[in-house]
Amino acid sequence: MKLRYSLCVLLMALLNTAAHAQGVLKGRVEETGTNTRLSEVFITNQSNKEVTLTDASGNFQIRAATGHLLIFSSPGYVSDTLYLIDMLSRTIKLTPKSISLHEVNIRSSRAFNPRAEYPQVYERSKVYVLSPTSWFSKDAKDARRLKRYFAREVEERHVDSIFTSAYVASIVPLKGQELEDFMTLYRPSYAFLQNNNGSSLAAYINDSYKKYMSLPVEKRKVQHLHAEPQP
Repeated sequence: MKLRYSLCVLLMALLNTAAHAQGVLKGRVEETGTNTRLSEVFITNQSNKEVTLTDASGNFQIRAATGHLLIFSSPGYVSDTLYLIDMLSRTIKLTPKSISLHEVNIRSSRAFNPRAEYPQVYERSKVYVLSPTSWFSKDAKDARRLKRYFAREVEERHVDSIFTSAYVASIVPLKGQELEDFMTLYRPSYAFLQNNNGSSLAAYINDSYKKYMSLPVEKRKVQHLHAEPQP
């Protein structure tokens, strides 16, 4: 009797382990309504802290298991979450935000330290001379792509932290949508901010305002974000 009970417990444990064993979830991400495939969508597995990006064709694969929670996010789109009840391949649809391009670029003001938050990405991205896998494996290439993504994100957040609507509005007499459009059209680069102090930036904003006001009215407006359909 004890042997039968032990076998039942062991079998249940094995089944439970198998049910939660991690595998690789595959799928793609598209824009709602247009079926445009979306590249560089950032995907986070909240359960095991794995991260990845969709490729140029909107495809992705990520380590996951049933019961895990995934978050899909991309500038200009409403983030979506997925609770895994199975590991079947699936298509995720992201809905565009009906806002201007500048608003799309707004990041969290929270300090962002990708090396501290995603150390596994930096570890997998390392290249070793005597290890061909570290050069050519998909995992290593994806890690290096994530590193480049994080580098761009750090730069964009730096720009957002300096080129704020409050600061710009203190220099030029614009507000509301006009201010948003102006900031989109004349958003400075990270490299520019690295080489220019406060007075230089103020001068840049003043010069840009003169250029902005010299434009025809229709040229001062920023088009709303719409993804281009793929052929």
